[in-house]
Amino acid sequence: MGRIPARLGLTCCLLLLGGSGGLGSQGTPQGPWEEEQDAVAKGGPWGRARYEAVKKHLGAVGALSKQYWQYMACKVWQEGCNEEEEESGPRSGWSLPLVGQDYLDILSTWYCSFGKCCETGDCRIINNITGLAAELNAQLHGQHLAKEVVLRAVQEFLQSPRPEKALVLSFHGWSGTGKNFVARMLAGHLYRDGPRSQCVRVFISLFHFPHHKYVDSYQAQLKKQLHETVQLCKQPLFIFDEAEKLHFSLLDAIKPFMARYDNKDQVDYRRSIFLFLSNLGGNTINEVTLDFWRAGRAREEISAEFLEQRLRRELQEPAENSYARSHLLEENLIDFFVPFLPLEYHHVKLCARDAFLARGLPYTEAALDEVARTMVFVPKEEKLFSAQGCKSVSQRINYFLP
Repeated sequence: MGRIPARLGLTCCLLLLGGSGGLGSQGTPQGPWEEEQDAVAKGGPWGRARYEAVKKHLGAVGALSKQYWQYMACKVWQEGCNEEEEESGPRSGWSLPLVGQDYLDILSTWYCSFGKCCETGDCRIINNITGLAAELNAQLHGQHLAKEVVLRAVQEFLQSPRPEKALVLSFHGWSGTGKNFVARMLAGHLYRDGPRSQCVRVFISLFHFPHHKYVDSYQAQLKKQLHETVQLCKQPLFIFDEAEKLHFSLLDAIKPFMARYDNKDQVDYRRSIFLFLSNLGGNTINEVTLDFWRAGRAREEISAEFLEQRLRRELQEPAENSYARSHLLEENLIDFFVPFLPLEYHHVKLCARDAFLARGLPYTEAALDEVARTMVFVPKEEKLFSAQGCKSVSQRINYFLP
């Protein structure tokens, strides 16, 4: 897109600055041109002075419009920065507070809606993989497999110019081990507005689809919402929490959105990302982790491939779970099973430390130990794993504040 015409720049500036006239006889806004006409029509001695004042006012607005548009061009799509510096020079005193950051954000968003100012083609999408990697390393404790699998899967998917299908990740593990935490990280680093982005949709099974007798209605609504989101955003993120409680027919209903590309309705779903968060497989993951500990082996020796085989077997058991009864596994629509390991005592202490830091509070090792000791640890003999993971840690630090 070329530079937007100056007339449009003048219009935007007038809208931002507002008219400086008063009210007409009927209480309607009266601009400077109407004021000048009234003054001349009345034939008052000051009519000519008012006319000259209006001319000067309009000239100033025009100059300001040009200067503002140069500033916008420089800040939003990096054009004309040198030109603006040369023309305005130090005498202008032009600065952002004159119109405010809010106006700049509004106009930036409007311009970016044309998809020309961002590498992704959509300013709602930022795909900050560097930031995602840094936060995973700093904030996600005890989950070497989740860090490795999520980062590699997402990075490779985003770098692919033409993916064959949507990216589908299935998170498994006990409550409090970080599944929702990582989902929020992904939303925060892939989209400018994070979880509040128009590109992110979150579905909670028992909240959005509570009654199985209405499953046919849920199917239609869910497909409609996914379709509309894909039309609105070329790289949407769909998060299904408590996925094991979804009716299996709902998973089958969204299967076409995750399958290999089929351009039936002229909408491309291949840039979509699906996250399924589930407690299924948590016991299997915990058993493997405990076996490694009992054998004197570090949990970091557990491989994703080793756990994935165990997870697949558990998920395919003929139990009353949505995975086993749907066609997700049968048709290999899930690209990666992401295991979240149970958290140990020292991981809980790290979570407590993060909670103190997030609230800007000082802490001591003794305080972290006190918080960790309030958690329940299992199995009964070893007391190795936190039964709640890190869930409720941030609330528990309130009891240890002075």
